[in-house]
Amino acid sequence: MADSRVNKTSHHHFRSDSFPTRSHPLISEFNNQLSRLRCSEVTSSSSTSLSQKIIGLQDLHDCVDNLLLLTFAQALAQEQNQKWFNELLDGSLRLLDVCRIARDALLQTKECTRELQSTLRRRHGSKIELAREVEKYLASRKVVKKAMQKVLKGMQTKLNSKKNEDLAIVSLLKELEAATILVFESLLTFIAGSKLQSKSSGWFVVSKLVHPKRIACEGEETDANDFEKVDAALQTLVSHKTSKCDYSIHVQNVQNWMGKLESSIQDVDEVLECLSRRLVKTRVSFLNILNH
Repeated sequence: MADSRVNKTSHHHFRSDSFPTRSHPLISEFNNQLSRLRCSEVTSSSSTSLSQKIIGLQDLHDCVDNLLLLTFAQALAQEQNQKWFNELLDGSLRLLDVCRIARDALLQTKECTRELQSTLRRRHGSKIELAREVEKYLASRKVVKKAMQKVLKGMQTKLNSKKNEDLAIVSLLKELEAATILVFESLLTFIAGSKLQSKSSGWFVVSKLVHPKRIACEGEETDANDFEKVDAALQTLVSHKTSKCDYSIHVQNVQNWMGKLESSIQDVDEVLECLSRRLVKTRVSFLNILNH
């Protein structure tokens, strides 16, 4: 898609503006990076896979930042292209907002995770107190999920309203924006969990954690990410479906999964912080073109 747009417009629309041909190294690099990023969309929903997507997106933004330094990019600031340029500028701000919201959600969940882990260590034997703290955590997760779903709906609207442009550089930058939105969709879905776990499905996940041999033949929940696993395990703890002999085992498993969740959040947030700086850099490049 990126190839056909860039090649067509470079031949028919932008010879006078010196838009790089398809043989230009930066255009080739952009197309290669974009292809790799799209291929990564079919991988699992693990934090490692998500981090790889975000790193791939960083590379794509680095490539575009180098393109924006070339003389052809100055065409964006021409009066006849002002509409497209303003859309790109607005889009860059929206992406920064989404990135900030995602990082805030990760930080909030990380803090709640640490508080609950502390409670689990202090009140291992007090079911009432523990249940109260678990309910607080699940309430916080409910707020985060709602926020992620709201942002997801807004991004889908923007993506569906994307138009085909004649201007070659705008088409390329729109490809970048669309790729960024798709990665952010994966990120927000990861944070929210692909589905709100029902009590029955939550019990199924936890049963696998406590009694892996009992239902090893079942595979429906193997793709659940760390957020979903912790949510499901905690829902089971407060649903009183655990026997006395299993309760301590469940608590230990919750602690283990929460430790893994905290590690996943840390890994994703680190690469997300780097991507945030790339998004700022791209926006600054746009503003520099405007003020040139």
